[in-house]
Amino acid sequence: MIKQLAVFLENREGRVSECCKTIKSAGVNLCSMSIADTKEFGILRIITDDNEKALVALKSAGFVASMVELIGVEVPDTPGALADILISMYDAGINIEYLYSFASANGHAQIGFKTLTPDKAENVLRSIGAKII
Repeated sequence: MIKQLAVFLENREGRVSECCKTIKSAGVNLCSMSIADTKEFGILRIITDDNEKALVALKSAGFVASMVELIGVEVPDTPGALADILISMYDAGINIEYLYSFASANGHAQIGFKTLTPDKAENVLRSIGAKII
């Protein structure tokens, strides 16, 4: 499982910058970032090289943040490779709440996704020969 931080931010100018500054000041490197927003707030999803340290720094700075587990899968950089994985998940009745890519290595995309049934998702991924990271 991949550890990810979810940071709840007011939707106002400079708030993402303040969050990133806090992480930088803690000496933590950002590896990936995704944000979803509404009119009032946003959820900043981040993966760092030290999520525990980043979480402490963020909470100390007054941010509302939590640790979330994602399933990581390495996807070949070929047409339809991600679609095949998602179809297998759907066929097994697994709902994916959200996903995003967070790195690329050796010609493969790396995708993290959140589901309420991670054990079942891992079993499906193994059954189709997907590389879990």
